[in-house]
Amino acid sequence: MTVMQTKQPEKINLDDILSYGNDPEMISFAGGFPDPKLFPEAALKQAYLDAINEDGTAIFQYHTAQGDLDLRERLADRMRSHCQVAATAADIMLTQGGQQAISLIAQMLLTPGAGVVIEAPTYLGALDVFNRYQPHYYEVSMDEAGMDVDQLAALLAKHPEIKLIYTVPDFQNPTGTTLSAIRRQRVAELAAKYQVVVLEDSPYRDLSYNGSVPPTIKHFDQAGQVIYVSSFSKILSPALRTGWLVADQRYLKTLISLKGASDLQSPQISLRAINQFLSHQDIDAHIAKLRTVYREKRDTMLTAIEHYFPKNVTYTKPAGGFFIWATLPVGIDAGALLADVAVPQNHIAYVPACCEFAIPVHNNGMRLSFVGCSPAEITRGIKRLGKMLTELV
Repeated sequence: MTVMQTKQPEKINLDDILSYGNDPEMISFAGGFPDPKLFPEAALKQAYLDAINEDGTAIFQYHTAQGDLDLRERLADRMRSHCQVAATAADIMLTQGGQQAISLIAQMLLTPGAGVVIEAPTYLGALDVFNRYQPHYYEVSMDEAGMDVDQLAALLAKHPEIKLIYTVPDFQNPTGTTLSAIRRQRVAELAAKYQVVVLEDSPYRDLSYNGSVPPTIKHFDQAGQVIYVSSFSKILSPALRTGWLVADQRYLKTLISLKGASDLQSPQISLRAINQFLSHQDIDAHIAKLRTVYREKRDTMLTAIEHYFPKNVTYTKPAGGFFIWATLPVGIDAGALLADVAVPQNHIAYVPACCEFAIPVHNNGMRLSFVGCSPAEITRGIKRLGKMLTELV
């Protein structure tokens, strides 16, 4: 259990990750990019046309900060049927991706010195948001069942300045691990006991490759302390920039106000197009296709890692999501390796461990995304990476 201060400048950020795709020779396992071949291009194009034809000029006017009512009602139905959360449209706000939801929640809760509990490692985009508020970070270690809730309980008992618990419970970014059901219930109970907000960030929940996923933390929330966040970025298209959050009214009112002050509203034309897509297309059939393709890619990467990586490199075997986490022998700096060898000499990219912790003292891990490359590229890239690692160890 480690108490962390504000994160120091890092060697890589989200823009760096996005830029790796510009090199035609690069095989990038860095960005969490969905496979563009799976975007429902024709159906989305028709959805935009249908939305404009149905709504007329009203679609181009200002609308509410909370977001389109019809889409919120559809999402409430999905929260009840797929997430075991008794939400209504009134409990939901639409956002510009899950990232804006994280940003608004941080703006609502954090001030310099406020305590934030994070998983170790955690999503670097969330750290980019939290860092702006100069918080104290409290890291909780991870195992195969997710965050260690005994450590979490001890932290909450000792540090009343903690305002927020941030977790990615479903196929976590970056490790791919899933928080067990019993731990989810405990997190909700601890949040109620200590009156701390849980930000349940769940963009990968639909992408399960090995069966069902445990109930959401929000499902166990009896005190209204859990704010659930998700997004269409991973299941439809990142360019839609549409996510949503589900929150108790005492938090939602503030978040709607902050959203309005930030950007007035999410683009109505996209919200209405998504509503048309959900009305006329079978989103679950589309997700089933994603699962089939991404399961094959995950299996391809795991097989390649087993074959080409040195035996003293350990790695996770995720049941869903986008990522595998590999741990290198102590003494190998994955960040330096990326900058000095992997990118310039081998044209291979990943996210190094230094970016995924509150303070980059952990340096011998790497996040590998398997969804954006073809199976052939995955095998070729892992072979390159394995050869490079073998030469080091």
